[in-house]
Amino acid sequence: MEKILTVDNLHVTFKTYGGTVQAVRGVHFDLYKGETLAIVGESGCGKSVTSNAIMRLIPNPPGKITQGRIIFKNKDLTRLSEKNMRKIRGVDISMIFQDPMTALNPTLTIESQLIEGLRQHKKNISHRAARQKALDIMKLVGISNPEERMKQYPHQFSGGMRQRIVIAIALICEPDLLIADEPTTALDVTIQAQILELFEKIQKVTGVAIILITHDLGVVAKIADRIAVMYAGKIIEVGTKREIFYHSEHPYTKGLLQSVPRLDLKGESLTPIDGTPPDLFSPPSGCPFAARCPYAMEVCDKAYPAQTALTGTHQVDCWLQDERAKKLLAHTTTI
Repeated sequence: MEKILTVDNLHVTFKTYGGTVQAVRGVHFDLYKGETLAIVGESGCGKSVTSNAIMRLIPNPPGKITQGRIIFKNKDLTRLSEKNMRKIRGVDISMIFQDPMTALNPTLTIESQLIEGLRQHKKNISHRAARQKALDIMKLVGISNPEERMKQYPHQFSGGMRQRIVIAIALICEPDLLIADEPTTALDVTIQAQILELFEKIQKVTGVAIILITHDLGVVAKIADRIAVMYAGKIIEVGTKREIFYHSEHPYTKGLLQSVPRLDLKGESLTPIDGTPPDLFSPPSGCPFAARCPYAMEVCDKAYPAQTALTGTHQVDCWLQDERAKKLLAHTTTI
């Protein structure tokens, strides 16, 4: 498969009156053409900051990419000028932001908002051709009677229809990479299912690669090819959907899965993860999950674990994968 994106050792900080927040701390992942990668984790773990860093939308000040590379189609986005980044945003990389209710301009028609980005990036396209492109993309995202709907304003659309318009705006310039930041958060479960099916349809038609930012593992189970689990600014486990759901190894990943309602476990109570995430003003030197982990050892507080490759696609950062820990656990269970 063709690799289109590599995020390598990404660090993002925010300076505040209380100190410097280390929001993203050494994130690394690859993305391949036509693939859906889901980044999951609790609120505040750095998911949205990572996606904004890829788009170079970190406000400076107070935020700053302090280290790392973002290689998109052989270009390091961290080294590009703002002028050159504007040529990439919306054309090669598009983003769907969290809340469809506030993402659209209430004073402009749907047609104006669809065509704006297209005419901005493709100067030679005529208004007639741009309008036809807008009609085609509205049909692709499942909006009926697009001729009439284009003349309307956002307040005349339901939440699910607004999300479809937001997706259409992101896709109209035919990007290679689509970043969807919590695209179903403000929608009810029925509309969520429709939007997820729409993502699958769009990917089959266009071949676009998708980064899906979410805390909802139900969303992940529906459309993700691979899953990266993020905690306290780090990706602590990554693998295929099957590996994460059925063979997860990090205690945090297991905790996330145990806290999700399941239809096949009737009568059983959910198991929350005790404790709170660490303070990223002064993050721990060891495993950030150590204070909440039921299997934590002395070494977990002192040093961050090396990454262990379980398979060619499944990696985890956990001291429990160390051979010495395995021997200790095996000895303990036999006593």
